[in-house]
Amino acid sequence: MLIKLNPTGVLDLLSQLEVDLLEQSSTSERYKLFRNCVLAVLNVGSHTDASYEIYDKYHDFDIRLVSRERGIKIELVNPPKTAFVDGEIITGIHEHIFSVIRDILFICQKYEKALNDQKSITHMVFDMLRNAHALRVHTEPNMVVCWGGHSISESEYKYTKQVGYELGLRGLNICTGCGPGAMKGPMKGATIGHAKQRIKHNRYLGLSEPSIIAAEPPNPIVNELVILPDIEKRLESFVRIAHAIVIFPGGAGTAEELLYLLGILLHPDNNKQCLPIILTGPKESKDYFKALCEFVEMTLGKEACDKFDVIIDDPQLVAQKVKSSMTNVRDYRRREGDAYYFNWTLKIDDDFQQHFMPTHNNMTNLDLHLAQPKQLLAANLRRAFSGIVAGNVKDESIKLINEFGPYLLNGDPVLMESMDKLLRAFVEQGRMKLPGSEYIPCYKIKL
Repeated sequence: MLIKLNPTGVLDLLSQLEVDLLEQSSTSERYKLFRNCVLAVLNVGSHTDASYEIYDKYHDFDIRLVSRERGIKIELVNPPKTAFVDGEIITGIHEHIFSVIRDILFICQKYEKALNDQKSITHMVFDMLRNAHALRVHTEPNMVVCWGGHSISESEYKYTKQVGYELGLRGLNICTGCGPGAMKGPMKGATIGHAKQRIKHNRYLGLSEPSIIAAEPPNPIVNELVILPDIEKRLESFVRIAHAIVIFPGGAGTAEELLYLLGILLHPDNNKQCLPIILTGPKESKDYFKALCEFVEMTLGKEACDKFDVIIDDPQLVAQKVKSSMTNVRDYRRREGDAYYFNWTLKIDDDFQQHFMPTHNNMTNLDLHLAQPKQLLAANLRRAFSGIVAGNVKDESIKLINEFGPYLLNGDPVLMESMDKLLRAFVEQGRMKLPGSEYIPCYKIKL
């Protein structure tokens, strides 16, 4: 089966030099990454979060870039049939494929060398969002970032849709990690709210990264897709584009996101920041949030807990608080001379920007001791949970664990005990893998 596609978006207007550079990229070492990301986009709706299962199932899939005088075309060889209706590719998937080309092959050529300083990394994040037209200049603050797990209960999923609906009724746009579960629910709910209010320029922005996109492919609601190089750039994109953040129930990935956010906000330079944060879920999730808040208070202190509100089983109140906070966000940005569309004043230290490779050695050597500055402890805890996410769903990490066994985490006994308790709760509640998959822990905690 061979399918030919014309370009969309920024790639429908390229110079011959740019076409030549794209062709070269498609035959480079980056090709495998590019191919796998396109396959993930084509495989939307799959019921697995194991990347290797998707790669094995479609081992004969291929993608080719074809140079034309008018630009670039692509050829898909043996793509998943679910991406097509009556032989025509689904429009949203078509657009997402060219988002992959834009981000993996096109824009990344500008950043071949690793970036080491804060300004350069932030500029890269800004540049990728700008190139994807994800930064809207003449708009009031209205972007709500929603975080939460890909494996959640049915009641939790329905709750995320209800919150999204209430946000949509109030004219707020949604940004998520673009996958299933708590990433899909708010977007799906917001579509109804926007439709009722006859809002036509609605935004459902999905931010992903290459190593997780196969496990969490863009859900069908996403109408803007940006693929950042790694989890750290992805997290920075979330917090700089957000005007408010709503956090639903989740697993290790949601804990990672919360720890990243709190570690940044605990920096003294961010004391004045106006970034509303709400943790919310249905009444069935009350114990989940209780355990998560207890862990945050034990590790990062009451000051960290004061950075967010917890609202249980009240979607309308969540949306009302988010909507009313937009005035404060706008006033803060105006007062500081900052942009509405990108939070430049947010201080993000090197510990939160540099990419952490979850090797066995790096995971074992993490400094998980309480006697260190709170923001540094948050950075190390974030790395620990990031490694667990990688071991659960990312192909390269899964291969390492199959070869060398689980990651070993060690540190202060009281901290390790608290972390073990939280992770055990995630496992028991089915938050580490999609339902129907047996979970074998990718980590061991030394108690």
